[in-house]
Amino acid sequence: MIGFLKGTIHTKYSDSILLFTGGVGYQVFLGPRALAGLNVSSPLELYIYSHIREDAFDLYGFKTAEELQTFRLLTSVSGIGSKTALLVIDQGAPRIQKAILNADVEFFTSIPRLGRKNAQKIIIELKNKVGSLKDLDLNSIGPETSELSEALLSMGYTKPELAKTLSKIPTEAVTLEQKVRAALRLLAK
Repeated sequence: MIGFLKGTIHTKYSDSILLFTGGVGYQVFLGPRALAGLNVSSPLELYIYSHIREDAFDLYGFKTAEELQTFRLLTSVSGIGSKTALLVIDQGAPRIQKAILNADVEFFTSIPRLGRKNAQKIIIELKNKVGSLKDLDLNSIGPETSELSEALLSMGYTKPELAKTLSKIPTEAVTLEQKVRAALRLLAK
């Protein structure tokens, strides 16, 4: 699976670009706003989401890892396909997270291809997954705690759950493995 591409824009289409890297041209789909700021022959680095189906192998590009993660969350909602999620992501990950936390249905219904039912579904299904950035800011903590947080998030725990738990881990837990065990015990209560 392709996770990151760095290259030069060879061709620009209405919904995608052809990114030339390592002697190969990859067609990468981008949102309209992301496309608007790009020029042919410019260097570009993108986080990539590979969407593989029976009849297609599509690549979707994002400027930040946060956008990629938000895109993955959006596509996990039933009824939200990759093309629709790409239009949502074009609004910016922080704005999307804020709209989910504030249950702002109008924000989502203002996006083409997204009706009221799907907007409500996004909010309901992702509210607990998004959490509050104030509850746990992964950028402001040390690399060891960040590694612990990423491990627990990958197990399905939410940011608010982690915010309450990380501060309670005993100081005797020194290694990452010990901290994970301690955190899991605390989360199980």
